[in-house]
Amino acid sequence: MTVQPIRLFGDPVLRTPAEPVVDFDVELRKLVADLTDTMRDRSGAGLAAPQLGVGLRVFTFDVDDVVGHLINPVLDFPDEEEQDGPEGCLSIPGLYFDTKRRMNVVAKGFNSYGDPMQIVGTGLMARCVQHETDHLDGVLFLDRLDAAGRKAAMKAIRQAEWYDPATPPTVKVSPHASASPFGLGR
Repeated sequence: MTVQPIRLFGDPVLRTPAEPVVDFDVELRKLVADLTDTMRDRSGAGLAAPQLGVGLRVFTFDVDDVVGHLINPVLDFPDEEEQDGPEGCLSIPGLYFDTKRRMNVVAKGFNSYGDPMQIVGTGLMARCVQHETDHLDGVLFLDRLDAAGRKAAMKAIRQAEWYDPATPPTVKVSPHASASPFGLGR
């Protein structure tokens, strides 16, 4: 169990869809522990494996004193209710932008031993689960912003002290953005 460096915006691993977990072994449990330690060290609400450079469908969360993880998540939305509010990312440190998400989510997946589990989330937990599942799909929350929001975000990123102009990042538009601000067909 160790705090690991977090990959920053511009790293290609953040744009690469993660592979499903097939081995529920000691290495997977170490990854979950590293994700949890790193997330807590950075005071994050969630952290996905690609943010540590690991291309597996795993994320951890720490929302309202509920700490856990989910492997190979599949999301379902019980209604159409939306929320809009500030969202940030440990891979885009110090920047927050209003982002639309669904208010309620049911996430099904597995724990690190391969046992089925389910998270029923609302509000911040729903936002976190959607944000981290997006990471597993190679999607960043900036991709969910409208054109003006993405432009403002890119300007703020270019002014951030962690930004490296030698490796300019790109923002892609979610293929579902025109149909819905969520595009969460996972």
